[in-house]
Amino acid sequence: MRLHRLSITAFGPFGATQEVDFDALSSAGLFLLHGPTGAGKTSVLDAVCFALYGAVPGARQSPGASLRSDHAPADLPTEVQLELTVGGRRLEVTRSPAQPRPKKRGDGFTMEKAQSRLRGHDPERGWQALSKSHQEIGEELTQLIGMSRDQFCQVVLLPQGDFARFLRADAEARGKLLGRLFDTRRFAAVEERLAELRRGAEARVTAADERILALAQRIAQAAGPVGAEATPIAARPGEPGLAEAVLEWAAIARSTARERLGIAHCVLTGAEGRQRAARHALDTERELARLQQRYEETVRRATALEERRPEHDRCQGQLERARKADRVAPALELREEAELAHRRAGDALDRARAQLPPDLADAGPDRLTELERRYRQELGGLESARRAEARSAAIDEERDRLERESRADDATVRDADAWLAGWDAVHAGLRERIATAQEAATRAEQLAGLLAPARRRLEAARRRDALADEVLAARQTLAEAREHALDAHETWLGLRERRLRDIAAELAAGLVDGAPCTVCGSAEHPAPATEGDGHVDRATEERALTAHRHAEDTRARAEQALGLVRERHAAAHAEARDADGPAAAAGDDEAQGDPGPSVDELRDTVDRLAAEHAEEHRLAAGTHAAREALDAAEREHLGRLELRQEAERRAAARTSRREALDREQAVLRDELAMVRGESGSVAAYAERLTRRVALLAEAADAVRAEQETGRRRKEADGRLSDAAFRAGFDTPEAAAATLLDAAAQRDLQHRVDAWQAEAAAVADRRAERDAREAAEQPPAQPTSAQGEFETAEWLSREASSALAAADQRCGELARLSGEAADEVRRLGPVRQEYERIARLAGLAAGTSADNERKMRLEAYVLAARLEQVASAATARLRRMSSGRYTLVHSDARTGGRRAGLGLHVVDAWTGSERDTATLSGGETFFASLALALGLADVVTEEAGGVRLDTLFIDEGFGSLDDQTLDEVLDVLDSLRERDRSVGIVSHVADLRRRIPVRLEVVKERQGSSVRHRL
Repeated sequence: MRLHRLSITAFGPFGATQEVDFDALSSAGLFLLHGPTGAGKTSVLDAVCFALYGAVPGARQSPGASLRSDHAPADLPTEVQLELTVGGRRLEVTRSPAQPRPKKRGDGFTMEKAQSRLRGHDPERGWQALSKSHQEIGEELTQLIGMSRDQFCQVVLLPQGDFARFLRADAEARGKLLGRLFDTRRFAAVEERLAELRRGAEARVTAADERILALAQRIAQAAGPVGAEATPIAARPGEPGLAEAVLEWAAIARSTARERLGIAHCVLTGAEGRQRAARHALDTERELARLQQRYEETVRRATALEERRPEHDRCQGQLERARKADRVAPALELREEAELAHRRAGDALDRARAQLPPDLADAGPDRLTELERRYRQELGGLESARRAEARSAAIDEERDRLERESRADDATVRDADAWLAGWDAVHAGLRERIATAQEAATRAEQLAGLLAPARRRLEAARRRDALADEVLAARQTLAEAREHALDAHETWLGLRERRLRDIAAELAAGLVDGAPCTVCGSAEHPAPATEGDGHVDRATEERALTAHRHAEDTRARAEQALGLVRERHAAAHAEARDADGPAAAAGDDEAQGDPGPSVDELRDTVDRLAAEHAEEHRLAAGTHAAREALDAAEREHLGRLELRQEAERRAAARTSRREALDREQAVLRDELAMVRGESGSVAAYAERLTRRVALLAEAADAVRAEQETGRRRKEADGRLSDAAFRAGFDTPEAAAATLLDAAAQRDLQHRVDAWQAEAAAVADRRAERDAREAAEQPPAQPTSAQGEFETAEWLSREASSALAAADQRCGELARLSGEAADEVRRLGPVRQEYERIARLAGLAAGTSADNERKMRLEAYVLAARLEQVASAATARLRRMSSGRYTLVHSDARTGGRRAGLGLHVVDAWTGSERDTATLSGGETFFASLALALGLADVVTEEAGGVRLDTLFIDEGFGSLDDQTLDEVLDVLDSLRERDRSVGIVSHVADLRRRIPVRLEVVKERQGSSVRHRL
């Protein structure tokens, strides 16, 4: 994947549109992304991640965070556009987050939905639109890139802080990070699936055992008390003979049930006859009791009805009087409404007169209306005075503005004069600075040509010395392997000779009486050979042969390893003697005869050249800054001159404008003095007239309302008196006292109707003949009849239940016996399946005895990935640390943590192996950088070999010394061998002198911007 161009608009700290040309930056292979803290260096990487995945890296995707820039104008939408090549296709992806935009109609904002667009480039047809769907674009890019967002942020945007924590983390924390990067969820799913299958198989076995036990319990319940001494319930599951005992016991129970069936039939017939007779007697007694009780209730109700008759007559009369008074109610309501309206009008009139002057307290409505009209006319004539007053205020504001502008222009002229006085000296100094920097650049190029060969010779000398020790170790290993191979060969030959000596006894062991001998063919074996002392069998000989072959393989590998180390040592020796010459393939003896320059001599030469080159490079790095300073100074010189001339022209124009405003203001002040009088302003005078008009209008309306309500009250009094007389009342007060509301009238009517309904019901029940005849008979005895019936019914149910139980017992016992036999047959395969699944689940979960390291399946896979990462990281770590450090993977269990995810560092200076958490700050940085680059290679292979042509490394370089920084930059620069470009994100000033191609992020008041330094 290669990035070509990035366009950022209103995103993060960037208020306007910014363009990043990655093609130009990547041409040098190594470029620097720098700027002050908070300028937006990381926001450039966030924009790349947002364009590809629709979200910024997870650590910066906080809840409620907005991607829109606070510096952007409201009408400029937030947008990120990225052009890249991935999977052999050139694409352009454009994304906009959900953001507010101004409404097209009216004021305010509306929320714009997130948008995405994807285009592809065709050499013949140009750019072609591919999709506008968020889901389709996300799936297409994820498939082409071959990594999730988390993997991309770890592999392409290398976060050094995360890998430094990874080096110091425990096994659990490493497991979580590696699990996210390599997506080992499928192995965890296998573990869970096996555990789930084991639980299911175990549940099925347990369920089958429980079903057999339940069937035994059900057989015991079905058998009842018959043969209780032979019940098999006391036996436990798994004991022999349980099923046979259940079947035998069921047969005995069925025979006994058939014998009792005939007895139950006879008992049931007699019980049913007795039940029918008792039922008839019970029904007769219940009917007699009901009629006698009904007659007694009728007598009680008649007595109570006569006692309530006076109350019924009173309610009847009160209800009739209330209905007459209802005809007077409308007139009463009209009288009350008229009285209330008249009182309210009187109160309003009193309030209005209290606000009028004393001479108008008793004025009539006509006079008040005339005064209101006259004041309204005077108020309408003040419009011209209002405009004059507004113009006078505007003139005062304009005069103040002219004074402020005059003071500002005077300050501008003074500042320009002071700056222009020292222009000649500044101009000459900047030109001299440019000339000095150009001379230093020429000397730095010459030193750079000498420094690279010197560094290669120093590195070769270090390898030569390290490989010399490896040659000695390989020779010692080869000698030991040769000695071990000779011993194994002699052991094998000795055992083979002893076995051949006693081969007759070995053949005799296989003789069978009556069967012919394989050697002589005889069927008789009178004196077979026997084994002597120290007999060697075939298995012992084969083990010795296997050990001999293994030792020979070890010796061959040791010889091969010695040859490889000697070749590498000869090549390093030749390169250390002459870095520009070919690497001669000399032997160890030749290398020892001419040791070549020492490491200390070469290191002194490199340090001297590096110091001289750094000094000249530091001076040369100021060339661009000096030219920019000269250009800026010349632009400022021209700007100062233009500002001074503009200020002088504006001063002349202000003088004439000020005189015209003074003349206009004098005329307006005379006109306003005549209109305002004692008031402070025309507006105050108009407000006073407005209040007078409102008071006069309110008072006139209050007088008219009071007169009208008085007239309506008088008319209501007459109507009320006439209505009371027609309804039969002497006075309206008497009619009002008799009035009842609707609820009270309904209550009276309900009482009257209830009494009349009760009287009719009592009369009907007195006419019933059968109740009178029942009252004349002796009292009924239903309780005694009920007891006899219940006894007969219970006997019938018991007989029926006994018959049904006896009839059902045989069939139930036969059915349960068959089910028990079927369950025992089905249990065998289920138990075998459970044992097989339980063994697999234990191996995957790390709990089985067969799993020697007690590692879960997912941890085993992660350990293999970590071993690959450590191997890939070691190649770069050894170069960064000058061959001192090597990363190794450890699968040992430490404390209570899980095994397989340990990470140690081997120190070649001390030969000791220690935990990565003991590294210093600078050592941790280049160790974490090597780990990040190694992880990038492994994850790239895991993702299907996707090519990553652009990488970014974020911060951490400030903890390195100059020599280590050079070695780290050499490693990063070597990535160009794979046609990769590496962007370093840092604000370390020393990197700006070492890396000429830069992308600078500038922090400004209007928002950040980017500048290319190519």
